[in-house]
Amino acid sequence: MTKKEKIAFINQKLDELFPDPPIPLDYRDPYTLLVAVVLSAQCTDARVNLVTAELYKVADTPAKMVKLGVEGIAEYIKTCGLYQNKSKNIFKLSQILVEKYGGEVPRTFEDLEALPGVGHKTASVMMIHAFKVPAFPVDTHIHRLAARWGLSDGSTVERTEADLKKSFPPETWELKHLQIILFGRTYCKAMGHKVDQCPICSVIGCKTK
Repeated sequence: MTKKEKIAFINQKLDELFPDPPIPLDYRDPYTLLVAVVLSAQCTDARVNLVTAELYKVADTPAKMVKLGVEGIAEYIKTCGLYQNKSKNIFKLSQILVEKYGGEVPRTFEDLEALPGVGHKTASVMMIHAFKVPAFPVDTHIHRLAARWGLSDGSTVERTEADLKKSFPPETWELKHLQIILFGRTYCKAMGHKVDQCPICSVIGCKTK
């Protein structure tokens, strides 16, 4: 099977299995999405959603988050991994949004990546989901599956992102990003992956165990 044929099959199967995948994080606007994505590092989406459900009752804007303070934020997010660093970053980025951007989340990669606790993946999530600007966020599931499917060599996240952007048209990146994450969680897990039971790997083959 050629790479072009693989991509066509992957596309078809993902659309068949996940035609309308939801964004797994609960949010109301760009700011609440930003905080949720920052919290999601080394923490499950389900846990983040439980935490933000309570946090956003008292602080759902940058100004309210600043008023809550680092220790106040920490109390709400302490069940998330790395909560001490995250509470500091959420406080600092909220402070910057208030002081520099009038309480709004900036809409460029450069400005987003300059915020505390915001890396390229988080900025990519914001650009594509909050602002509908083409981007292809690569998390651990996407990085793993791109290598398994032979769409990238898996050497770096940056390489995976570039290769996936070449594999799928920009207007599908938001959909593919969500579909591949769900596929990885459901059928193509990191541990105990059974190639013969995987709807994609069983057909196109698998580069890694």
